[in-house]
Amino acid sequence: MPNITVDLPQNSYAIAIAPDSLKDLGDQMKQLNIGNKVLVISNPEIFGHYGKTCLESLSAAGFETCTHLIPAGEEYKNLQSIQQVYDTAFANRLERSSTFVALGGGVIGDMTGFCAATWLRGVNFVQVPTSLLAIVDASVGGKTGVNHPQGKNLIGAFYQPKLVAIDPTLLKTLPPREFRAGIAEVIKYGVIWDEDLFTKLEHCDRLDSLEHISDELLEIMITRSCQAKAEVVGKDEKEAGLRAILNYGHTIGHAVESLTHYKQFVHGEAVAIGMVAAGKISVEMGLWTKEEAQRQDALIAKAGLPTEIPSELAIDDILETIKSDKKVKAGKVRFILPLAIGKVTITARATSEIISKALSL
Repeated sequence: MPNITVDLPQNSYAIAIAPDSLKDLGDQMKQLNIGNKVLVISNPEIFGHYGKTCLESLSAAGFETCTHLIPAGEEYKNLQSIQQVYDTAFANRLERSSTFVALGGGVIGDMTGFCAATWLRGVNFVQVPTSLLAIVDASVGGKTGVNHPQGKNLIGAFYQPKLVAIDPTLLKTLPPREFRAGIAEVIKYGVIWDEDLFTKLEHCDRLDSLEHISDELLEIMITRSCQAKAEVVGKDEKEAGLRAILNYGHTIGHAVESLTHYKQFVHGEAVAIGMVAAGKISVEMGLWTKEEAQRQDALIAKAGLPTEIPSELAIDDILETIKSDKKVKAGKVRFILPLAIGKVTITARATSEIISKALSL
């Protein structure tokens, strides 16, 4: 698999994609010319699978390592968990030349990046994503953060990693539900950026588990998604404009997560629901055809992902929640809405009336 460069005015970095490469992590990091102290942050389950290989690789390359484990789950993505990481960093005397390594999925990556951005006003940061969602989306681009009780990722910073080290073989231990959640983000890239990727996914008989995905398609999914993310971030690092399209499906999706207290859906499932909702809004506004919306929804369903907003959630509550979305500008919610497979627009013209009608369909 090829390496991909995230080309930025400052702090460009590589996305290194190679099977069985976790054992080479220490050598990869040695080339970054960083200090020898490393804090590996993970969750107990992921660390149980891959912690030994990770630490042995780092130690063999001459790094001095320490670890901090955060319980798995979105409910731990908060400032209390961040404080505990800071305590570990202080106890182990991590310095500005030190590195925080995120060994885990999107939650671990987001939290580790935020800790790295804020400890000593910024230390080195390396992403080692272990879930499909983190591999194709969350590990690339430098968005870091934690949740506020009133909304997802409201506290955070843009902080780019020094390296994203992707080992696709780590997906073998990923639970099927988490694999499907990652497929949601792959479908997102097809809708917003890459019509050819979308079509390739349509031609696959099943998308609901790794065992039904050929090695060739998996490589295409990872490289094309990472390339799309790298291209968008390279054009708009801090979401001044274009980068907002990466939030397709996330406006309603985040509201669903928040209103269900992050316990009913994993992130990719909520994004899937949000993409279907955004498609309905776009059709309602006359921006997208019903036929293409049906193609999107069929692909989401083929991946075994949810497509409906839970009936117990009131539309008025969703409308109120999205008012606190990060994409609100001048009091108006900006939606990312599809115009065609592979092309979207950013608009603030989706009124509450339009959203309510679309979500009622």
